[in-house]
Amino acid sequence: MIELEQLLALMARLRDPDCGCPWDRAQTYATIVPHTIEEAYEVADAIAREDWVELRAELGDLLFQVVFYAQIAHEEGRFDFADVARSIVEKMTHRHPHVFSDASYANAAEQTAAWERIKSAEKAGTVEPDASVLDGVPLPLPALIRAVKLQKKAARVGFDWGAIEPVLAKIEEEIAEIRHEIAVGAAPERLTDELGDVLFAVANLARHLDLDPEGALRGTNAKFTRRFQRIETWLAEQGRTPAEATLAEMDALWEQAKVEERLFNH
Repeated sequence: MIELEQLLALMARLRDPDCGCPWDRAQTYATIVPHTIEEAYEVADAIAREDWVELRAELGDLLFQVVFYAQIAHEEGRFDFADVARSIVEKMTHRHPHVFSDASYANAAEQTAAWERIKSAEKAGTVEPDASVLDGVPLPLPALIRAVKLQKKAARVGFDWGAIEPVLAKIEEEIAEIRHEIAVGAAPERLTDELGDVLFAVANLARHLDLDPEGALRGTNAKFTRRFQRIETWLAEQGRTPAEATLAEMDALWEQAKVEERLFNH
């Protein structure tokens, strides 16, 4: 594909020790990581906003990150972009025997279980076995996502509730505990610990409901932004700012924004 060849050539030029870009030449695997995470979130944002033109651009930015890592590795004699592409083709072919071989699964749950078995077998053959069931969940993941992944790993060995009610009861228990700590004037460290327990329990509810807690919170953030900006707009029409309005006034406008959204969505 000529476009990919052009991209690889562009990356090599940017890293050229004689005529490349000083900033690009100075980068390492570690310094690029924050940019990669940011680009991944920008892809997610474009999808959430259903901005397909922006998505195309953001996917290009994300692809550029992959090419950047591969170029550094090529310079160090470790691997190149072709090795990266070859590796993922081999991995996906191996993990989809129901597509590329004669395996068959009754449903998506059975296929997911098979996927995990294949992954475990691959890992057993290439790296030292995990010391813990919970090993292999990356620390830099957003906390809600990491919570769900830790819970899934524990669930595979039976450490899990089989119904929703105990999960809901656990959330209520954790909320009662943080209420108690607030009432007794607990230190911030203690409150932080209890708040973490509440969030972990909520993440567990999302997992049991097969929902993405990170995506759910992103959606609520967007909803809050929309409604608050409507409050700002209505106040601006009155020649005022939120700082000049009372809480009761803003709360009434908030309810008005909610009604407006419901009418618009229906």
